[in-house]
Parts: sequence; C-alpha cells; structure tokens
Amino acid sequence: MAYTLGTPSTAAQTQSAPHQHPSWSPYDDNGGTAVAVAGSDYCVIAASTRLSSGYSILTRDSSKVIQLSEKVVLVSAGFQGDIKALQKLMQTRNVMYQHNHRRPMGVNALAQLLGNTLYYKRFFPYYTWNLTCGLDDKGQGAVYTYDPVGNFERVGYSCQGSGKDLIQPVLDNQLKAASPLLVPAKNWMTSLPEDEAVDLIKDAFVAAGERDIYTGDAVEILVINKDGTRRDVLELKKD
Repeated sequence: MAYTLGTPSTAAQTQSAPHQHPSWSPYDDNGGTAVAVAGSDYCVIAASTRLSSGYSILTRDSSKVIQLSEKVVLVSAGFQGDIKALQKLMQTRNVMYQHNHRRPMGVNALAQLLGNTLYYKRFFPYYTWNLTCGLDDKGQGAVYTYDPVGNFERVGYSCQGSGKDLIQPVLDNQLKAASPLLVPAKNWMTSLPEDEAVDLIKDAFVAAGERDIYTGDAVEILVINKDGTRRDVLELKKD
C-alpha cells in the first residue's frame, strides 16, 4: 500500500479508531400517560391517545386501554409494539381462564397473572408501564401498579408513562392516600366522590399536556362502578 506523507494509512486509522457499537435498539418509547384512582365503590381509569416517536406524532387516536371483563381493565404506556403483544397475551390468558373456570377473571387474579408474565420476560422485558384496575370481590376499587419486570403493589391511585413526573405530585397532594404497607393498616382508598375524582384526573391531564409533548390530543376515561362501565373522552391540545 502506498504511503503519502502526512496521510496515515488505512490500517493505522482502523487500529486507532474507537470501536463503534450499533446504535439500533429493539425498543422505542412511544410516550403516553395513564392514570387510575380507586374509590370505595368505583375505579376511574384514564389514558392519553397520542402515539409519538421522537418529535413525530404517529397517530392522535391510539387507545392504551383494554377491558378484559366487565370489572377489570388493563392500561399500558411505553413501547407500542410491546403494549400490543402484552395486551394480546393477557386477553388470550383471560379467555383460557374463563373456559377453565367458567367465570371471568377478577382484578386480583389478573394482577398476579400480569406480574408473573412480566417477571417471566425479565431478561428481555416488555418495555411497558402498566396499571391493572377495576373492582375487587367486595366491590371496592383496586389499582395495581407495576415496574417493567413484574414487581407490583396495590395502591389507592397511580400514574404511569411520560407524564408521571407531572401528574403524580398532583395526585399525592390532592388524594393523600395512606400507604398499604402501614401497620396497623389504614384505608388507602380515596375518599373523593366519583365525580370529583374524574374532574381531578381531567385537570391533571390538561396541566400535563402543557408541558409533556407526548401527552395530548385526547384522554380516554373509563369509570367502573356497580352499574357497569362508563366511557368518556376529554379533548386536549393538538399541538
């Protein structure tokens, strides 16, 4: 190989250049925010509908909520591919449960199943942040919050997704639910009436939409109580 004065050889360049790792990743964070509040006889679940990647809005109408039974809802934020795969798997397992036991899966059973499913995939986890919500066997509101590898706990309210840092402090300030880990145990469910809980969630989403570019367009709201499930939509800013 010819050598020109002042120009290092290709071999020398190759040896001195730092090793470049591939920049491709199997994950993407498509944003979105999910909130749930449990009351004494109701559960309110809400999730934004914007689906983004980086600074691009892919769609303004992407539901993050799947209702698995009359009293059980799963809501997820994060990577859309993993959300769809996880929700499809949970729907399949729910149908299998109904065939085997001849009754719908309760919120407590689904919460444990989801925790086991996430833990099973812990070495290549679902890139999702999940809430299992609904009414338990006593008719009380239940919210289970998770990390991506299956650790979960039952709480009075929770927020997941890109707007969590903005909405969670509002919920902490307004609801002040006691920790379920306190001894002796205290009531950790909110004392707010159902309509006030819905208004609080709407205000929180409006505020988060002003600061979080991944939370916007609309909020899908489900209210589960003894009368069934009521669905509502709150319009947010489109920019």
